[in-house]
Amino acid sequence: TIMTVPLIGWTPKARREDHPYDCGFKVSKYGAQDSTDYWDPDCGNGWHNGVQLTGNNPTDTSVAITSSFVTAWINHLKGNYGTAANGGVMFYNLDNEPMLWNSTHYDVHPNPVTYDEMRDKTYAYAAAIKAADSSAQTLGPVEWGWCAYFYSAADGCYPGADRAAHGNMDFVPWYLQQMKAYEQAHGVRILDYLDLHVYPQVDGVYSDSLGSAAVQSARLRSTRQLWDASYVHEGWIDQPVYLIPRMEDWAANYYPGTKLAITEYNWGALGYMNGALAQADILGIFGREGLDLATLWGTPDDFNAPGIFAFRMYRNYDGAGSAFGDTSVQSSSADQSQLAVYAAKRSASGTLTLMVINKTASTITSDLALSGFQAVDTAQVYRYSSANLGAIVKQADQAVTSSGF
Repeated sequence: TIMTVPLIGWTPKARREDHPYDCGFKVSKYGAQDSTDYWDPDCGNGWHNGVQLTGNNPTDTSVAITSSFVTAWINHLKGNYGTAANGGVMFYNLDNEPMLWNSTHYDVHPNPVTYDEMRDKTYAYAAAIKAADSSAQTLGPVEWGWCAYFYSAADGCYPGADRAAHGNMDFVPWYLQQMKAYEQAHGVRILDYLDLHVYPQVDGVYSDSLGSAAVQSARLRSTRQLWDASYVHEGWIDQPVYLIPRMEDWAANYYPGTKLAITEYNWGALGYMNGALAQADILGIFGREGLDLATLWGTPDDFNAPGIFAFRMYRNYDGAGSAFGDTSVQSSSADQSQLAVYAAKRSASGTLTLMVINKTASTITSDLALSGFQAVDTAQVYRYSSANLGAIVKQADQAVTSSGF
């Protein structure tokens, strides 16, 4: 389990079981609004004539809390399931996308988050988690995307006064610097994982729909933003992202020993072969680039969707638990836009496993060279393809020489 704990200073009241629900902006209390809940017309959206309402009472929906609320919560979890070290909850997200609070939670947090608020609330709540369960792992700042990597919500998506007041440092490096300072001052590491969210941010790609041929091509290309410093983002970001190497550099430079997590990502179309190819490519990238933890946001309802088979190809390709190796091996493709290749050894047996992903719309043939590995005469081959979207199919064995096949 990755448990999200609130840092915002509020938690919802106990839910009422039937209408009328508690809601942040009742029409009867705050006046006419631009839209209301279909099922409860007294619940407005908090906007009137395109202007956000202010001055509401947060206690209409919520109860103010401090870090003691999280302490009690973790003590409850420990009492039921044990500490993290003994099979209990291992991971705690330090809230979720806090740089969006002033839009997603503006009934209780109308003001945009600043650098200092993020530091101070992380200090209070992360320290409470560690005090309650020292074996638990914490993940932060759990930010939504590109702008929040560099700027506070107070500055938006461009350099502003908040950034200037903090030495013009990008937000994430500054945050890591502050977490390191806490450990130096108190002798306790309160941040274990640098955790950022990423979505393709290219029109049409993050969607349950397959999309046009152009969108399908962009879906397969745009995985490069996870690692390739030469790839210029094709959407509004319009510059190189190279997210995982960037995260590695930030951690190494500002808080060594911090692990890396991406607890929200989704490249879309998981119900289609195109989405499965992108997902298989992403898993290969995560392994090759040394990401420590990742969680897909929004798994398909159909557990036999093509996107799920991308996971099975790595985790259980033969139905008997055989998996991609646990020790990454150097691999490269002459043209990764057509053919992506990932390699790993199983540390227990020395078996070499290769993941070869055809990202084109047709059958292609390529030489694959091996070096530094003593191959046997044949290799087993398992294939997932549009020829049979319902199963991974064992193929004929592949003849192998010491130089490849």
